Amino acid sequence: MTKFPLLAVASAVVLSACGGGGADSGGPETVDNSGGRGTLQFNPPLRVTALTAAEFTARLNETASGKQLLAVAGTPKCGVNFHYIQYGTVGGANEATTASGALMVPTGTDPACAGPKPIVLYAHGTTTDKNYNIADILDSTRPGASEGSLVGALYAAQGFTVVAPNYAGYTGSTLPYHPYLNADQQSKDMIDALTAARKALPGLGGATDSGKLLVTGYSQGGYVALATQRALQAAGQTVTAAAPLSAPSAISLLVDYASLGAPALGGTVFTPLLSTSWQKQFGNVYTAPTDLYEAQYATGIETLLPSTTPVNTLFATGRLPQTALYPANAVPGPALPAFAAFYGPNNLLTQRFLTASAVDATAANPCPGNAFPATAASRTSTSPLACAPAVGFRRAAVANDLRNFVPSRPVFFCGGANDPTVNFESTRSTAGYFAARGVPAAALTVLDLETAPTSAADPFATAKGGFAQAKAATAAQVAAAGGSATAQAQAVTTAYHGTLVPPFCNAAARGFFQQVLAAGG
Repeated sequence: MTKFPLLAVASAVVLSACGGGGADSGGPETVDNSGGRGTLQFNPPLRVTALTAAEFTARLNETASGKQLLAVAGTPKCGVNFHYIQYGTVGGANEATTASGALMVPTGTDPACAGPKPIVLYAHGTTTDKNYNIADILDSTRPGASEGSLVGALYAAQGFTVVAPNYAGYTGSTLPYHPYLNADQQSKDMIDALTAARKALPGLGGATDSGKLLVTGYSQGGYVALATQRALQAAGQTVTAAAPLSAPSAISLLVDYASLGAPALGGTVFTPLLSTSWQKQFGNVYTAPTDLYEAQYATGIETLLPSTTPVNTLFATGRLPQTALYPANAVPGPALPAFAAFYGPNNLLTQRFLTASAVDATAANPCPGNAFPATAASRTSTSPLACAPAVGFRRAAVANDLRNFVPSRPVFFCGGANDPTVNFESTRSTAGYFAARGVPAAALTVLDLETAPTSAADPFATAKGGFAQAKAATAAQVAAAGGSATAQAQAVTTAYHGTLVPPFCNAAARGFFQQVLAAGG
Protein backbone atom coordinates (compact mmCIF):
# COMPACT_ATOMS: atom_id res chain seq x y z
CA MET A 1 0.00 0.00 0.00
CA THR A 2 3.00 2.26 -0.04
CA LYS A 3 3.22 5.30 -2.21
CA PHE A 4 5.71 4.57 -4.95
CA PRO A 5 8.79 6.82 -5.42
CA LEU A 6 8.39 6.47 -9.18
CA LEU A 7 10.07 7.69 -12.30
CA ALA A 8 10.40 11.46 -11.87
CA VAL A 9 10.63 14.29 -14.37
CA ALA A 10 13.45 16.72 -13.58
CA SER A 11 12.91 20.46 -13.80
CA ALA A 12 14.37 23.59 -12.28
CA VAL A 13 10.94 25.20 -11.99
CA VAL A 14 9.22 25.02 -8.62
CA LEU A 15 5.43 25.04 -8.47
CA SER A 16 3.58 26.83 -5.75
CA ALA A 17 -0.01 25.78 -6.32
CA CYS A 18 -1.95 27.20 -3.43
CA GLY A 19 -4.82 29.09 -5.00
CA GLY A 20 -6.93 29.61 -8.08
CA GLY A 21 -6.06 31.41 -11.28
CA GLY A 22 -4.24 30.69 -14.49
CA ALA A 23 -7.19 30.08 -16.80
CA ASP A 24 -6.87 28.68 -20.32
CA SER A 25 -9.96 30.40 -21.66
CA GLY A 26 -9.10 33.95 -20.66
CA GLY A 27 -12.60 34.26 -19.23
CA PRO A 28 -13.50 35.50 -15.74
CA GLU A 29 -12.78 33.31 -12.79
CA THR A 30 -15.64 32.20 -10.55
CA VAL A 31 -15.13 31.27 -6.91
CA ASP A 32 -17.31 28.87 -4.94
CA ASN A 33 -16.43 28.72 -1.25
CA SER A 34 -19.66 27.01 -0.22
CA GLY A 35 -17.79 23.78 0.45
CA GLY A 36 -20.61 21.60 -0.85
CA ARG A 37 -19.72 18.18 -2.20
CA GLY A 38 -18.38 18.37 -5.74
CA THR A 39 -18.10 22.15 -5.80
CA LEU A 40 -15.17 23.54 -7.78
CA GLN A 41 -13.59 26.27 -5.70
CA PHE A 42 -11.83 28.11 -8.54
CA ASN A 43 -13.14 27.89 -12.08
CA PRO A 44 -11.17 27.86 -14.34
CA PRO A 45 -8.64 26.12 -12.09
CA LEU A 46 -4.95 26.94 -11.91
CA ARG A 47 -2.98 25.65 -14.88
CA VAL A 48 0.30 24.29 -13.54
CA THR A 49 1.97 23.85 -16.92
CA ALA A 50 1.20 23.15 -20.55
CA LEU A 51 3.46 20.73 -22.44
CA THR A 52 3.25 19.85 -26.09
CA ALA A 53 3.82 16.21 -27.01
CA ALA A 54 7.33 17.10 -28.17
CA GLU A 55 8.06 19.01 -24.95
CA PHE A 56 6.75 16.17 -22.80
CA THR A 57 8.92 13.70 -24.73
CA ALA A 58 11.99 15.91 -24.41
CA ARG A 59 11.41 16.36 -20.68
CA LEU A 60 11.19 12.61 -20.15
CA ASN A 61 14.37 12.11 -22.15
CA GLU A 62 16.31 14.41 -19.80
CA THR A 63 16.73 11.75 -17.10
CA ALA A 64 17.39 8.03 -16.90
CA SER A 65 14.18 7.49 -14.95
CA GLY A 66 12.25 9.54 -17.49
CA LYS A 67 13.63 7.40 -20.30
CA GLN A 68 12.51 4.29 -18.43
CA LEU A 69 9.01 5.72 -18.13
CA LEU A 70 9.01 6.66 -21.80
CA ALA A 71 9.97 3.11 -22.75
CA VAL A 72 6.96 1.75 -20.82
CA ALA A 73 4.44 4.47 -21.64
CA GLY A 74 5.34 5.01 -25.30
CA THR A 75 6.04 8.30 -27.05
CA PRO A 76 3.41 10.92 -26.15
CA LYS A 77 0.80 11.42 -28.85
CA CYS A 78 -0.70 14.42 -27.07
CA GLY A 79 0.42 17.46 -25.24
CA VAL A 80 -0.95 17.78 -21.72
CA ASN A 81 -2.28 20.76 -19.78
CA PHE A 82 -1.85 20.05 -16.07
CA HIS A 83 -4.35 21.81 -13.78
CA TYR A 84 -4.69 21.99 -10.00
CA ILE A 85 -8.30 21.66 -8.82
CA GLN A 86 -9.75 22.36 -5.37
CA TYR A 87 -13.13 20.97 -4.44
CA GLY A 88 -15.58 20.31 -1.63
CA THR A 89 -15.95 16.83 -0.15
CA VAL A 90 -16.43 15.10 3.22
CA GLY A 91 -14.22 13.46 5.83
CA GLY A 92 -14.36 10.06 7.46
CA ALA A 93 -17.10 11.10 9.87
CA ASN A 94 -19.04 12.75 7.01
CA GLU A 95 -17.86 16.18 8.11
CA ALA A 96 -17.56 18.85 5.40
CA THR A 97 -14.02 19.49 4.20
CA THR A 98 -11.99 20.37 1.12
CA ALA A 99 -9.51 18.49 -1.02
CA SER A 100 -7.44 19.03 -4.14
CA GLY A 101 -6.12 17.13 -7.11
CA ALA A 102 -4.99 17.16 -10.70
CA LEU A 103 -6.93 17.56 -13.92
CA MET A 104 -4.83 16.55 -16.94
CA VAL A 105 -6.25 17.52 -20.32
CA PRO A 106 -4.78 16.18 -23.59
CA THR A 107 -4.06 18.69 -26.37
CA GLY A 108 -2.74 18.53 -29.92
CA THR A 109 -3.70 17.61 -33.45
CA ASP A 110 -3.31 13.85 -33.29
CA PRO A 111 -6.76 12.20 -33.67
CA ALA A 112 -6.32 10.65 -30.20
CA CYS A 113 -6.04 14.12 -28.68
CA ALA A 114 -8.95 15.89 -30.35
CA GLY A 115 -12.68 15.74 -29.76
CA PRO A 116 -14.51 14.17 -26.83
CA LYS A 117 -12.23 12.05 -24.68
CA PRO A 118 -12.76 9.30 -22.10
CA ILE A 119 -11.96 10.18 -18.48
CA VAL A 120 -9.54 8.15 -16.38
CA LEU A 121 -10.36 8.66 -12.70
CA TYR A 122 -7.07 7.78 -11.02
CA ALA A 123 -6.44 7.06 -7.32
CA HIS A 124 -2.89 7.33 -5.99
CA GLY A 125 -0.96 5.05 -3.64
CA THR A 126 -0.25 5.48 0.05
CA THR A 127 1.88 8.42 1.09
CA THR A 128 2.82 9.71 4.52
CA ASP A 129 3.62 13.20 3.16
CA LYS A 130 0.89 15.68 3.99
CA ASN A 131 2.12 17.95 1.17
CA TYR A 132 1.49 15.31 -1.48
CA ASN A 133 0.21 16.92 -4.69
CA ILE A 134 -0.10 14.83 -7.85
CA ALA A 135 -0.58 18.01 -9.92
CA ASP A 136 2.86 19.26 -8.88
CA ILE A 137 4.94 17.66 -11.65
CA LEU A 138 7.43 20.44 -12.33
CA ASP A 139 9.84 19.85 -9.46
CA SER A 140 10.97 16.22 -9.20
CA THR A 141 11.77 16.66 -5.50
CA ARG A 142 8.16 17.43 -4.62
CA PRO A 143 5.85 14.69 -3.30
CA GLY A 144 3.49 13.65 -6.07
CA ALA A 145 5.75 14.67 -8.96
CA SER A 146 6.78 11.17 -9.97
CA GLU A 147 3.32 9.63 -9.80
CA GLY A 148 1.85 12.65 -11.58
CA SER A 149 4.41 12.26 -14.36
CA LEU A 150 3.66 8.56 -14.67
CA VAL A 151 -0.09 9.15 -14.89
CA GLY A 152 0.40 11.99 -17.34
CA ALA A 153 2.65 9.94 -19.61
CA LEU A 154 0.65 6.71 -19.51
CA TYR A 155 -2.85 8.14 -19.77
CA ALA A 156 -3.14 11.85 -20.58
CA ALA A 157 -0.40 11.88 -23.23
CA GLN A 158 -2.19 9.00 -24.95
CA GLY A 159 -5.56 10.73 -25.22
CA PHE A 160 -7.31 10.24 -21.88
CA THR A 161 -8.50 13.13 -19.72
CA VAL A 162 -7.27 12.37 -16.19
CA VAL A 163 -8.83 13.33 -12.86
CA ALA A 164 -6.54 12.42 -9.96
CA PRO A 165 -7.50 13.49 -6.41
CA ASN A 166 -4.88 14.08 -3.73
CA TYR A 167 -7.51 12.95 -1.17
CA ALA A 168 -8.85 14.69 1.91
CA GLY A 169 -6.15 15.27 4.50
CA TYR A 170 -3.43 16.16 2.00
CA THR A 171 -2.34 19.38 0.32
CA GLY A 172 -5.13 21.96 0.02
CA SER A 173 -7.39 20.08 2.45
CA THR A 174 -8.73 21.40 5.72
CA LEU A 175 -9.13 17.89 7.16
CA PRO A 176 -6.54 17.23 9.92
CA TYR A 177 -6.33 13.47 9.20
CA HIS A 178 -6.69 11.16 6.20
CA PRO A 179 -9.61 8.68 5.95
CA TYR A 180 -7.30 5.87 4.89
CA LEU A 181 -9.01 2.83 3.32
CA ASN A 182 -12.41 4.12 4.43
CA ALA A 183 -14.35 2.80 1.44
CA ASP A 184 -17.34 5.09 1.89
CA GLN A 185 -15.35 8.32 2.28
CA GLN A 186 -12.70 7.57 -0.30
CA SER A 187 -15.26 6.76 -2.97
CA LYS A 188 -17.13 9.97 -2.15
CA ASP A 189 -13.85 11.89 -2.41
CA MET A 190 -13.22 10.43 -5.88
CA ILE A 191 -16.74 11.14 -7.08
CA ASP A 192 -16.58 14.70 -5.74
CA ALA A 193 -13.29 15.30 -7.56
CA LEU A 194 -14.84 13.96 -10.76
CA THR A 195 -17.89 16.19 -10.36
CA ALA A 196 -15.71 19.24 -9.80
CA ALA A 197 -13.41 18.43 -12.72
CA ARG A 198 -16.35 18.06 -15.09
CA LYS A 199 -17.42 21.58 -14.13
CA ALA A 200 -14.00 22.85 -15.16
CA LEU A 201 -13.80 21.14 -18.57
CA PRO A 202 -16.02 23.54 -20.58
CA GLY A 203 -13.74 26.46 -19.72
CA LEU A 204 -10.52 24.70 -20.65
CA GLY A 205 -10.14 25.35 -24.35
CA GLY A 206 -13.06 23.26 -25.47
CA ALA A 207 -12.16 20.04 -23.62
CA THR A 208 -15.12 17.68 -23.77
CA ASP A 209 -16.13 14.47 -22.04
CA SER A 210 -17.02 11.45 -24.20
CA GLY A 211 -19.09 9.96 -21.39
CA LYS A 212 -16.75 6.98 -21.01
CA LEU A 213 -15.45 6.64 -17.44
CA LEU A 214 -12.49 4.42 -16.56
CA VAL A 215 -11.54 4.05 -12.90
CA THR A 216 -8.10 2.91 -11.80
CA GLY A 217 -5.43 3.35 -9.17
CA TYR A 218 -2.43 1.68 -7.61
CA SER A 219 -2.03 0.11 -4.15
CA GLN A 220 -4.22 2.17 -1.80
CA GLY A 221 -5.48 3.67 -5.04
CA GLY A 222 -6.42 0.22 -6.35
CA TYR A 223 -8.63 -0.21 -3.29
CA VAL A 224 -10.08 3.26 -3.78
CA ALA A 225 -10.76 2.57 -7.46
CA LEU A 226 -12.75 -0.57 -6.69
CA ALA A 227 -14.64 1.17 -3.88
CA THR A 228 -15.47 3.95 -6.33
CA GLN A 229 -16.76 1.47 -8.91
CA ARG A 230 -18.99 0.00 -6.20
CA ALA A 231 -20.29 3.42 -5.16
CA LEU A 232 -20.98 4.62 -8.71
CA GLN A 233 -22.73 1.36 -9.54
CA ALA A 234 -24.90 1.65 -6.43
CA ALA A 235 -25.81 5.21 -7.48
CA GLY A 236 -26.84 4.04 -10.94
CA GLN A 237 -23.93 5.74 -12.69
CA THR A 238 -22.10 3.88 -15.42
CA VAL A 239 -18.46 2.91 -15.12
CA THR A 240 -17.08 1.75 -18.46
CA ALA A 241 -14.39 -0.39 -16.82
CA ALA A 242 -12.22 -0.50 -13.70
CA ALA A 243 -8.62 -1.53 -13.07
CA PRO A 244 -7.71 -1.94 -9.38
CA LEU A 245 -3.93 -2.45 -9.37
CA SER A 246 -2.09 -4.17 -6.46
CA ALA A 247 -5.21 -3.45 -4.44
CA PRO A 248 -5.73 -4.28 -0.73
CA SER A 249 -9.38 -4.85 -1.65
CA ALA A 250 -9.68 -7.82 0.71
CA ILE A 251 -8.49 -5.64 3.55
CA SER A 252 -9.84 -7.85 6.34
CA LEU A 253 -7.87 -10.77 4.89
CA LEU A 254 -4.69 -8.68 5.00
CA VAL A 255 -5.41 -7.59 8.58
CA ASP A 256 -5.94 -11.21 9.63
CA TYR A 257 -2.81 -12.38 7.81
CA ALA A 258 -0.80 -9.73 9.65
CA SER A 259 -1.92 -11.06 13.03
CA LEU A 260 -1.26 -14.67 11.99
CA GLY A 261 2.38 -14.24 11.06
CA ALA A 262 2.42 -12.62 7.62
CA PRO A 263 2.63 -8.83 8.12
CA ALA A 264 3.09 -6.37 5.27
CA LEU A 265 6.28 -4.51 4.47
CA GLY A 266 5.33 -1.01 5.63
CA GLY A 267 2.97 -2.27 8.31
CA THR A 268 4.31 0.11 10.96
CA VAL A 269 3.10 2.98 8.77
CA PHE A 270 -0.16 1.45 7.53
CA THR A 271 -1.42 0.51 10.98
CA PRO A 272 -1.48 4.05 12.45
CA LEU A 273 -3.11 5.37 9.28
CA LEU A 274 -5.76 2.65 9.50
CA SER A 275 -6.47 2.92 13.22
CA THR A 276 -6.93 6.70 13.07
CA SER A 277 -9.08 6.48 9.96
CA TRP A 278 -11.33 3.72 11.24
CA GLN A 279 -11.64 5.27 14.70
CA LYS A 280 -12.92 8.44 13.03
CA GLN A 281 -15.27 6.35 10.90
CA PHE A 282 -16.76 4.13 13.61
CA GLY A 283 -15.68 5.56 16.98
CA ASN A 284 -15.23 2.13 18.58
CA VAL A 285 -12.04 0.66 17.12
CA TYR A 286 -10.37 1.27 20.49
CA THR A 287 -11.03 2.95 23.80
CA ALA A 288 -7.53 4.42 23.93
CA PRO A 289 -4.50 4.08 21.62
CA THR A 290 -2.81 1.92 24.28
CA ASP A 291 -5.36 -0.79 23.41
CA LEU A 292 -3.23 -1.31 20.30
CA TYR A 293 0.09 0.46 20.74
CA GLU A 294 3.01 0.16 23.11
CA ALA A 295 3.20 3.11 25.54
CA GLN A 296 6.26 4.64 23.86
CA TYR A 297 4.28 5.16 20.65
CA ALA A 298 0.69 5.63 21.86
CA THR A 299 0.93 9.31 22.77
CA GLY A 300 0.38 11.41 19.67
CA ILE A 301 -0.06 8.49 17.29
CA GLU A 302 -3.58 9.56 16.33
CA THR A 303 -2.21 12.74 14.77
CA LEU A 304 1.14 11.42 13.57
CA LEU A 305 0.26 10.59 9.95
CA PRO A 306 0.13 11.99 7.37
CA SER A 307 2.91 14.39 8.32
CA THR A 308 5.15 17.12 7.00
CA THR A 309 8.01 15.26 8.72
CA PRO A 310 9.64 12.67 6.44
CA VAL A 311 8.84 9.11 7.50
CA ASN A 312 12.55 8.26 7.72
CA THR A 313 12.88 11.03 10.31
CA LEU A 314 9.99 9.52 12.26
CA PHE A 315 11.89 6.22 12.24
CA ALA A 316 15.21 7.83 13.19
CA THR A 317 13.72 9.80 16.08
CA GLY A 318 11.83 6.86 17.54
CA ARG A 319 8.34 8.08 16.69
CA LEU A 320 7.76 4.82 14.79
CA PRO A 321 9.74 1.60 14.45
CA GLN A 322 10.86 0.90 10.89
CA THR A 323 9.84 -2.77 10.73
CA ALA A 324 9.17 -4.13 14.26
CA LEU A 325 5.40 -4.46 14.28
CA TYR A 326 5.28 -7.13 17.01
CA PRO A 327 7.43 -8.18 20.01
CA ALA A 328 10.50 -10.31 19.32
CA ASN A 329 9.00 -13.39 20.99
CA ALA A 330 5.42 -12.75 19.95
CA VAL A 331 2.86 -15.55 19.78
CA PRO A 332 1.98 -16.32 17.05
CA GLY A 333 5.36 -15.60 15.54
CA PRO A 334 6.38 -15.19 11.91
CA ALA A 335 4.73 -17.64 9.51
CA LEU A 336 7.94 -17.88 7.48
CA PRO A 337 11.55 -16.78 8.12
CA ALA A 338 11.03 -13.94 5.63
CA PHE A 339 8.64 -12.30 8.11
CA ALA A 340 11.10 -12.34 11.03
CA ALA A 341 12.09 -8.71 10.42
CA PHE A 342 8.62 -7.62 11.59
CA TYR A 343 9.28 -8.99 15.09
CA GLY A 344 11.78 -7.32 17.37
CA PRO A 345 12.54 -4.87 20.17
CA ASN A 346 10.85 -1.47 20.38
CA ASN A 347 7.83 -2.95 18.60
CA LEU A 348 4.74 -0.94 17.71
CA LEU A 349 1.82 -3.23 18.64
CA THR A 350 1.29 -4.99 21.94
CA GLN A 351 1.24 -8.73 22.52
CA ARG A 352 -2.16 -8.22 24.12
CA PHE A 353 -3.60 -6.82 20.87
CA LEU A 354 -1.90 -9.52 18.80
CA THR A 355 -3.28 -12.30 20.99
CA ALA A 356 -6.82 -10.91 20.87
CA SER A 357 -6.69 -10.47 17.09
CA ALA A 358 -5.23 -13.92 16.41
CA VAL A 359 -7.74 -15.70 18.64
CA ASP A 360 -10.60 -13.71 17.11
CA ALA A 361 -9.41 -14.58 13.59
CA THR A 362 -8.87 -18.30 14.13
CA ALA A 363 -11.05 -19.58 16.97
CA ALA A 364 -13.71 -17.12 18.08
CA ASN A 365 -14.88 -15.31 14.94
CA PRO A 366 -13.07 -16.46 11.80
CA CYS A 367 -14.12 -15.03 8.43
CA PRO A 368 -14.74 -17.76 5.79
CA GLY A 369 -12.79 -15.89 3.13
CA ASN A 370 -9.71 -15.24 5.26
CA ALA A 371 -8.30 -18.73 5.76
CA PHE A 372 -4.56 -18.73 6.40
CA PRO A 373 -3.06 -20.10 4.30
CA ALA A 374 -5.68 -19.59 1.61
CA THR A 375 -7.67 -22.51 0.26
CA ALA A 376 -9.69 -22.90 -2.93
CA ALA A 377 -12.84 -22.75 -0.81
CA SER A 378 -11.80 -19.53 0.94
CA ARG A 379 -10.88 -17.86 -2.36
CA THR A 380 -14.22 -18.68 -3.94
CA SER A 381 -16.51 -18.27 -0.95
CA THR A 382 -19.73 -16.49 -1.86
CA SER A 383 -19.93 -15.20 1.72
CA PRO A 384 -16.30 -14.43 2.65
CA LEU A 385 -17.33 -11.85 5.25
CA ALA A 386 -19.91 -13.93 7.11
CA CYS A 387 -18.29 -13.23 10.47
CA ALA A 388 -18.78 -10.95 13.45
CA PRO A 389 -15.37 -9.98 14.88
CA ALA A 390 -15.16 -8.96 18.51
CA VAL A 391 -11.89 -7.03 18.09
CA GLY A 392 -12.66 -3.49 16.93
CA PHE A 393 -9.82 -3.28 14.42
CA ARG A 394 -10.95 -6.51 12.72
CA ARG A 395 -14.57 -5.35 12.83
CA ALA A 396 -13.64 -2.15 10.98
CA ALA A 397 -11.59 -4.13 8.45
CA VAL A 398 -14.56 -6.37 7.64
CA ALA A 399 -16.80 -3.33 7.24
CA ASN A 400 -14.34 -1.85 4.72
CA ASP A 401 -13.63 -5.06 2.82
CA LEU A 402 -14.78 -4.87 -0.81
CA ARG A 403 -15.81 -8.50 -1.20
CA ASN A 404 -19.44 -7.49 -0.80
CA PHE A 405 -20.70 -6.43 -4.24
CA VAL A 406 -20.80 -7.78 -7.78
CA PRO A 407 -19.35 -5.52 -10.49
CA SER A 408 -21.60 -5.05 -13.51
CA ARG A 409 -18.81 -3.78 -15.75
CA PRO A 410 -15.41 -5.28 -16.71
CA VAL A 411 -12.70 -5.39 -14.05
CA PHE A 412 -8.97 -5.81 -14.59
CA PHE A 413 -6.75 -6.79 -11.66
CA CYS A 414 -2.97 -6.57 -11.83
CA GLY A 415 -0.12 -7.17 -9.40
CA GLY A 416 2.77 -9.45 -8.61
CA ALA A 417 2.57 -12.75 -6.74
CA ASN A 418 5.67 -11.94 -4.67
CA ASP A 419 4.52 -8.52 -3.49
CA PRO A 420 5.73 -8.04 0.12
CA THR A 421 3.53 -4.99 0.72
CA VAL A 422 0.08 -5.95 -0.60
CA ASN A 423 -0.15 -9.73 -0.45
CA PHE A 424 -1.38 -10.93 -3.85
CA GLU A 425 -3.87 -13.13 -2.02
CA SER A 426 -5.99 -9.98 -1.69
CA THR A 427 -6.35 -9.87 -5.48
CA ARG A 428 -6.84 -13.62 -5.88
CA SER A 429 -9.55 -13.70 -3.21
CA THR A 430 -11.39 -10.65 -4.48
CA ALA A 431 -11.38 -11.95 -8.05
CA GLY A 432 -12.38 -15.41 -6.83
CA TYR A 433 -15.33 -13.95 -4.95
CA PHE A 434 -16.46 -12.02 -8.02
CA ALA A 435 -16.24 -15.13 -10.19
CA ALA A 436 -18.14 -17.20 -7.61
CA ARG A 437 -20.87 -14.57 -7.54
CA GLY A 438 -21.37 -14.80 -11.28
CA VAL A 439 -19.10 -12.23 -12.91
CA PRO A 440 -18.38 -13.82 -16.31
CA ALA A 441 -14.81 -14.73 -17.22
CA ALA A 442 -14.92 -12.32 -20.15
CA ALA A 443 -15.50 -9.43 -17.73
CA LEU A 444 -12.87 -10.44 -15.15
CA THR A 445 -9.14 -10.37 -15.90
CA VAL A 446 -6.34 -11.08 -13.41
CA LEU A 447 -2.74 -10.38 -14.41
CA ASP A 448 0.09 -11.72 -12.27
CA LEU A 449 3.25 -10.10 -13.63
CA GLU A 450 5.29 -13.02 -12.31
CA THR A 451 3.73 -15.43 -14.79
CA ALA A 452 5.32 -16.21 -18.15
CA PRO A 453 3.56 -15.21 -21.39
CA THR A 454 0.99 -17.84 -22.27
CA SER A 455 1.65 -17.60 -26.01
CA ALA A 456 2.82 -15.23 -28.72
CA ALA A 457 -0.69 -13.79 -28.65
CA ASP A 458 -0.64 -13.04 -24.91
CA PRO A 459 -1.84 -9.40 -24.68
CA PHE A 460 0.23 -8.92 -21.53
CA ALA A 461 3.48 -10.41 -22.83
CA THR A 462 5.13 -6.99 -23.03
CA ALA A 463 4.21 -6.10 -19.44
CA LYS A 464 5.38 -9.48 -18.13
CA GLY A 465 8.65 -9.32 -20.06
CA GLY A 466 9.35 -5.74 -19.06
CA PHE A 467 8.71 -6.54 -15.41
CA ALA A 468 11.11 -9.49 -15.52
CA GLN A 469 13.76 -7.29 -17.11
CA ALA A 470 13.24 -4.57 -14.50
CA LYS A 471 13.72 -7.06 -11.67
CA ALA A 472 16.85 -8.43 -13.32
CA ALA A 473 18.24 -4.92 -13.81
CA THR A 474 17.63 -4.09 -10.14
CA ALA A 475 19.53 -7.19 -9.04
CA ALA A 476 22.30 -6.59 -11.58
CA GLN A 477 22.87 -3.06 -10.29
CA VAL A 478 23.51 -4.47 -6.79
CA ALA A 479 25.69 -7.23 -8.20
CA ALA A 480 27.80 -4.71 -10.12
CA ALA A 481 28.51 -2.94 -6.83
CA GLY A 482 29.71 -6.21 -5.29
CA GLY A 483 26.46 -7.13 -3.59
CA SER A 484 25.78 -10.74 -2.63
CA ALA A 485 22.91 -12.82 -3.96
CA THR A 486 21.09 -12.09 -0.71
CA ALA A 487 21.59 -8.34 -1.17
CA GLN A 488 20.34 -8.61 -4.74
CA ALA A 489 17.18 -10.39 -3.62
CA GLN A 490 16.62 -7.81 -0.89
CA ALA A 491 16.93 -5.00 -3.42
CA VAL A 492 14.25 -6.57 -5.58
CA THR A 493 11.99 -7.08 -2.54
CA THR A 494 12.44 -3.47 -1.43
CA ALA A 495 11.71 -2.07 -4.89
CA TYR A 496 8.96 -4.56 -5.77
CA HIS A 497 5.76 -2.80 -4.77
CA GLY A 498 6.86 0.81 -4.95
CA THR A 499 8.98 0.94 -8.10
CA LEU A 500 8.92 -2.26 -10.14
CA VAL A 501 5.22 -3.15 -10.41
CA PRO A 502 3.46 0.24 -10.91
CA PRO A 503 4.52 1.22 -14.44
CA PHE A 504 3.83 -2.24 -15.88
CA CYS A 505 0.44 -2.65 -14.22
CA ASN A 506 -0.58 0.84 -15.33
CA ALA A 507 0.57 0.16 -18.89
CA ALA A 508 -1.40 -3.10 -18.90
CA ALA A 509 -4.45 -1.28 -17.49
CA ARG A 510 -4.24 1.28 -20.28
CA GLY A 511 -4.18 -1.52 -22.85
CA PHE A 512 -7.19 -3.10 -21.16
CA PHE A 513 -9.08 0.20 -21.24
CA GLN A 514 -8.27 0.70 -24.91
CA GLN A 515 -9.52 -2.81 -25.66
CA VAL A 516 -12.80 -2.18 -23.81
CA LEU A 517 -13.31 1.12 -25.63
CA ALA A 518 -12.52 -0.43 -29.00
CA ALA A 519 -15.14 -3.10 -28.32
CA GLY A 520 -17.72 -0.38 -27.75
CA GLY A 521 -17.65 -0.52 -23.96
